[in-house]
Order: sequence, then C-alpha cells, then structure tokens
Amino acid sequence: MSVLVTFALLQFMGMPGEAIDCGQVNSSLAACIPYLTGADAAPSASCCAGVKNLKALAPTTAACACIKAAAARYPTIKEDAASSLPKNCGVEMNIPISKTTNCQAIN
Repeated sequence: MSVLVTFALLQFMGMPGEAIDCGQVNSSLAACIPYLTGADAAPSASCCAGVKNLKALAPTTAACACIKAAAARYPTIKEDAASSLPKNCGVEMNIPISKTTNCQAIN
C-alpha cells in the first residue's frame, strides 16, 4: 500500500527537471491579482493557496520566467505587494514574485 501512495505522490508532484507549464503559474496567481494591484488590502485564502501551490513547482529558471511574465501582464501590480505576497501568505519562496527578477540567477 505504501508503494502505491509513494507512486501517487511522485506522479502528483512531477519529476525534477520537468518542464514548467506557465498555465499552472497563471492559475496559481490569478486569485492574487486584487491584492497585487491594491484592490484588496490583504491576500485572500485562495490567493495564499495559489502561492503555496506555486512554491510546490520546481524553483527553476523556467518557473521564474513564468512568474515574471505573469507579473508583467499586469502593469498596475505594485512591486511592494508582489514582494511581500509570500510572507503575507506564510510561505517561503525561492523565486521572488516581481516584474524585475533576474531569472538567470535562479538555480
């Protein structure tokens, strides 16, 4: 039984080095747009769930590029809200949420 559970978890998590789907990043951050643009004073529970999901994606240059592209699509995103989003959701991220992140520095 434990072998099946382990296999299921590996399938769910994806394998290291697997290509990141920017659609996953977009859907993870979609609920955060009101907070990131200043319409909401705090991130919603669904936003924080998305941030936790985002953290589960591999911290790679590709994931960083998806986050950066998602942030760039919204010119009204406030950089201070973006940079504080993980902390406000109680999540430690290896990739900053920002339009200006240097993705080449992400391992």
